[in-house]
Amino acid sequence: VLFRAAQMLRGALPELAQIESRQTGRCLREYKAQLGRVPEWLEYQASLAASAGLEGRLPSLSDAAEHVNLVWRVPLGVCGAITPWNHPLLISTKKIAVALAAGNTMVVKPPLEAPLTVLRLGEIMEAAGLPPGTLQVVPGPGPTAGGALARHPLVERIDFTGGTATGLNISRSMADAGRVRAYCAELGGNAPVVVFSDVRSIQEAVDGVAFAAFVASGQTCVSGKRILVQREVFPEFKDRLIAKVEALRLGDPLTTDTDLGPLISKTQLERVEDQVRRALENGAQALCGARRPSTNRCALAEKGHFYEPTILAGVTRTNPAFAEEIFGPVVSLTEFGTADEAVELANCSQYGLGAGLWTEDVRKAHRLARKLRSGVMWVNCHHRNDPSSPWGGFGQSGIGRENGPEALEEYTTTKSLTIRMGEGYENWFGDASARYS
Repeated sequence: VLFRAAQMLRGALPELAQIESRQTGRCLREYKAQLGRVPEWLEYQASLAASAGLEGRLPSLSDAAEHVNLVWRVPLGVCGAITPWNHPLLISTKKIAVALAAGNTMVVKPPLEAPLTVLRLGEIMEAAGLPPGTLQVVPGPGPTAGGALARHPLVERIDFTGGTATGLNISRSMADAGRVRAYCAELGGNAPVVVFSDVRSIQEAVDGVAFAAFVASGQTCVSGKRILVQREVFPEFKDRLIAKVEALRLGDPLTTDTDLGPLISKTQLERVEDQVRRALENGAQALCGARRPSTNRCALAEKGHFYEPTILAGVTRTNPAFAEEIFGPVVSLTEFGTADEAVELANCSQYGLGAGLWTEDVRKAHRLARKLRSGVMWVNCHHRNDPSSPWGGFGQSGIGRENGPEALEEYTTTKSLTIRMGEGYENWFGDASARYS
């Protein structure tokens, strides 16, 4: 069924990309590039489950002559997913694929702002042969539909992607309902991108940082936010990044020559404006942006929730531009000296989801990656994602993992059966030397 659904989903992608762009304001070019890989999640998890994912094992006991232990994996049962508006189809498919491959049923609460492609995915799954009721898509407001899902007595696991504050509220809802259940939460991020002086090309690093920071108008949990640049190349990098950012084109997300579309809503635009205002009040300097665009830069400026891509410099570690996740096209730019200083700055965050390194020294990259407190890292690239590679963070960025065999294990649990094979008679209360464990 999952393989059939993957093929049907591929055929529907042109239509779905249009819907995603119209719902979220993200550029159509982005969705065309991203959604082409979404069916791979269905195929990967189906293959993993069919080949080895639910196999049992026979642990080697210390007294194997007397006892045999059988361990097998079983589905959890009914699982719930609460998904975000920035990647409606991708993130929903991630969760649905692994839940169904592991033998569970699932109820999905899609984002209120962008539910249509997830509803369409539900139709595709049923048309592919999924039994009715196995997957249910239930739109609604987060506190209402999401809260009901988190509190429902039949739901054994909740898988959530979204903001940290909402993730904590879901955790409280589950606790208030008196239910102990599994919980996966992929939450906020404030990704550092560290640029060393030994990069192959400063312009290449600038282009890579711009992609890390401003694709999706900066509205992803792993968007590059804190740009840390080594002192030797800082002046040149700064000038080149300003020029790059000022040349980005804002406008209609459905046209191919648009680089940044609007933010998702008026509320989100005002939230970004407030964070930038507080950053400036606390000493940050705007190198570019920090405002809504004029109609000279964006013809739709007065009709959409647009915000200019923004670079803020001179930030301290407590400045909102450095300490908070700004879910929009805003970055801070900070100079560092040594690699140890870069690691300290990168790890100076309550979040620990994404991180990027730009260097030609692979040994240094490997060494520093082990020191970074981030769950998803890249060297000389960003935003790469694959169904086989685990995805999740540390600290306030959440718990649990998406993707890979790690996710399949989280959607199952183990049962253990020990069988006594020995023929001897046992009597604990009649034999002082009887065995206990």
